[in-house]
Amino acid sequence: MIRRRVVVSGHVQGVFFRETARRRALALGVAGWIRNNPDGSVEAAFEGAEDAVEQLVGFCREGPRGARVEWVDVIAEEPEGLSGFAAG
Repeated sequence: MIRRRVVVSGHVQGVFFRETARRRALALGVAGWIRNNPDGSVEAAFEGAEDAVEQLVGFCREGPRGARVEWVDVIAEEPEGLSGFAAG
C-alpha cells in the first residue's frame, strides 16, 4: 500500500480531468480524492497497490483528451487508510 499526492498544473480544469481520474481510480481499486484548486491546478491523493497508484500518476502526467499538462508534482506520503474515491 502506497500513497501519492499529485498536483497537476496547466490547462487541467474543465476537461473532465477529475471525473476521468475518479473512474480510473475506481476501476483500479485505488482510494483517495481529487479536486480543483483556486490557482487552476488539480490536486489528488491516491492510495492503493503500488502498480495501480503508479498507473494513476502516469495518467496525471498526460491527462484526458483536451488537457494540456505542463507540470506534475508527485509527493510520497504515508497512507491514511482511505476508502472510496471522491471527486470534489
